[in-house]
Amino acid sequence: MIDIVELTRRLVAFDTVNPPGREAEAMACCADLLREAGFDCRLTPFGAGRCNLLASKGLEPGRSALAFSGHLDTVPLGAQPWRHDPHEAVVAEGCIHGRGTSDMKGGVAAFLLAALEAKLPPGGIVILLTAGEETGAEGARAMAAAPLPKIGAMIVAESTLNRPVQGHKGALWLRLTATGKTAHGAMPHHGVNAVMKMAHALTRLEGLCLGPTHAVMGPPTLNLGTIAGGLNTNSVPDLCTATLDLRSVPGVTHDDLHALVAGRLGPEINIERIIDLPAVWTEPAHPWMAALASHAARIAGVDTSPTVVSYFTDASIFTPVLGDVPTMILGPGDPALAHQTDEFVSIDRLIAARAIYATAITQWDGQSAQISF
Repeated sequence: MIDIVELTRRLVAFDTVNPPGREAEAMACCADLLREAGFDCRLTPFGAGRCNLLASKGLEPGRSALAFSGHLDTVPLGAQPWRHDPHEAVVAEGCIHGRGTSDMKGGVAAFLLAALEAKLPPGGIVILLTAGEETGAEGARAMAAAPLPKIGAMIVAESTLNRPVQGHKGALWLRLTATGKTAHGAMPHHGVNAVMKMAHALTRLEGLCLGPTHAVMGPPTLNLGTIAGGLNTNSVPDLCTATLDLRSVPGVTHDDLHALVAGRLGPEINIERIIDLPAVWTEPAHPWMAALASHAARIAGVDTSPTVVSYFTDASIFTPVLGDVPTMILGPGDPALAHQTDEFVSIDRLIAARAIYATAITQWDGQSAQISF
């Protein structure tokens, strides 16, 4: 049987930088391993050289499976030189170095091995491996458009240093457009200035209350990320665009946020949704969540006080589609290293993650609410 270091290195060796992704070969590698262990594997094309993988084993009518979620695409390497080749997966100083080690091929390797080796639980196991997560969870959206197995709870193996995380904020990105009429800059009265139209509208967003504060996530937020417009200094601009990054919390819907922003901006500003991923949150007191957190603390010695992460995950797509099943974000990677030059993952944390996942599997009862570790 392949070990955790070898499998992580094998996955990192696939160049799945997104764009363009090219996750298909890495997905096929995972499917081959799972098929050998009796998993039913469905590879679904997702663009050129890309696909998703849905794998399952032991599904039973009337019971729910335990699911693991992960993605195989990675972000670009950046302009800075790497200490080690980013796809060689060098082992040094107790770590594996390379792009995707922390975010999140190490986590994927850990749950794949746990699924291959652990005793099959009632209700079975489901593996949800996606392409295209880094650019807005497009792969998860495509996978969720087709029927999924009955799933009772899900572990997302994103980077948390093996700390149990109960959720994350949602992301609603909006593109704003103002149009005008071009004219000579010396005769502005002949034109309609789109930049000024946008500027006046944006000032109305200042101090806007977006909704209630969540006890753990804090308040929803709004950031003006970009603004662009104009042809040259001596022309009246006839187009101006801006982008907004809104982060939502449970109890605040994206339709509400969209309507609130639109109401402030007024009818002269066109609004288009770029990314629309809702917040994810499961109460820490849920029996399955609390039991898994307790077990993670014993295995990895981590803090189990309720917390969230700042990034979004594929759970934004899967959790609502599955009926808001309890969802734990827990993985061996370090969130501070995600998307960084010289990314790496600790081998000890990989081993601990696999142990946490394996016990979660063996203790699964096909429901989710009555489990204790």
